[in-house]
Amino acid sequence: MAVKIRLKRMGAKKRPFYRLVVADARSPRDGRFIEEIGYYDPGTNPATVKIDEEKALKWLSNGAKPSDTAKSLLQKQGIIAKFAAQSN
Repeated sequence: MAVKIRLKRMGAKKRPFYRLVVADARSPRDGRFIEEIGYYDPGTNPATVKIDEEKALKWLSNGAKPSDTAKSLLQKQGIIAKFAAQSN
């Protein structure tokens, strides 16, 4: 099963709010997911990002591939760097 870390859109019309989830690559964007690992709210100034580092590192080490946007959020939180240091 191909597993991805990606964003799930929530919130009202014109007021997006995203949850960072681990999901099967074949499931729809806002469909079933395996686990929620954080959230991203671009509506606040500055944007709010909260990611459970432990869960994210666990899924990355299990082979989950982050989407482009999820990868940039993980990089801003320093999780990708910790994962790279951990795997070497």
